[in-house]
Amino acid sequence: MAAAHTPRESAHAAALGVRQALGGSFAAISKWERELGKLRVLVNVGELADGEEEFPDDESYPVHEFPEIVDFLHEQWAGGGEPSAWVERAEGPPGGPASTGTEGGGCVNPQRVAALRRRGRGCCVVAPIVLHGRAWGELYVARRTGEQVFGRADADFASVLAAVTAAGIAQTERLAEARRLAFTDSLTGLANRRAVDMRLDEALELHRGDGTVVSLVVCDLNGLKRVNDSRGHAVGDRLLERFGSVLSLCGAMLPGMLAARLGGDEFCLLAVGPPADEVVKVAGELCDRAGELDLGEGVAVGVASTGDPIGPVRSARRLFRLADAAQYKAKAARSGEPVVAGRHGGKDDPVVRLADAPDRRTGPERRRFRR
Repeated sequence: MAAAHTPRESAHAAALGVRQALGGSFAAISKWERELGKLRVLVNVGELADGEEEFPDDESYPVHEFPEIVDFLHEQWAGGGEPSAWVERAEGPPGGPASTGTEGGGCVNPQRVAALRRRGRGCCVVAPIVLHGRAWGELYVARRTGEQVFGRADADFASVLAAVTAAGIAQTERLAEARRLAFTDSLTGLANRRAVDMRLDEALELHRGDGTVVSLVVCDLNGLKRVNDSRGHAVGDRLLERFGSVLSLCGAMLPGMLAARLGGDEFCLLAVGPPADEVVKVAGELCDRAGELDLGEGVAVGVASTGDPIGPVRSARRLFRLADAAQYKAKAARSGEPVVAGRHGGKDDPVVRLADAPDRRTGPERRRFRR
């Protein structure tokens, strides 16, 4: 679990471990989705029955079918104890009712008993997974019909394994949150420059390998300084947030397009795969929508795509320089439309020539090309 990068990987590692530790033929990890009132299965491992998948897309059960996850656990907590695992069996104890039977405490659940029989399993041990003092979900391990039934010692061991699982899930969630923060702009919720750099490097590897089209749309939000100076930075932040929403909306027009804030008033869209014409169309839509914002003065947009005649693109810096040069032209001309590198003369295109010129600019202009 410590090596897992995602909650699903963490749950998978936990299920594999507890199945082996308890000698089960099958194991599952489920999460209680409180807002939906469902127990959703994250992963199934071992001998899968008909209809079961290792990573189910939508295997979930109403919580009211499993009252112990809500009532029984809270009753235990109310008594000052800790939630513990329990065993359920498809056959009742010797001489008892044929329909139910438990070992190690807990309460009989007819749905679980029916599921055991339906799937050819003789018994199961169920252990609540508790995270941050609340029921998070459950660990479930089953054995085949005819195998030794789980006992009290197994239930106690399952409680320990559930606690270890909870610790692993908590660590994975913390790491996932740290990664999210590392690649997210805190103000707008868009991707940040670090995320763009990583995605662009990966995209250019694809481009060099099979010619995948990679396109970069760089945007400079006009009028932010005026808003900050005249109405305060809180209003300026609101303008950035509103434009971020517009950028996200436009980015969603093409599959897999990444919307990001590079810093300050600079934003970008990164597309991998779609033709250059489709990206330019999205850039035009972005210009139109940005012009309709109450605050600000529209946006200057530059586009550079390996699908246009811009020469070889061997590095992320090259594509950034081309998109920046196009944006610089758009800003200088106060253009209400995107300027696209390479579409007015190939290598003799003014934008391409600007991007290829030595860096002799100073201040903000120089900053644009130091990628």
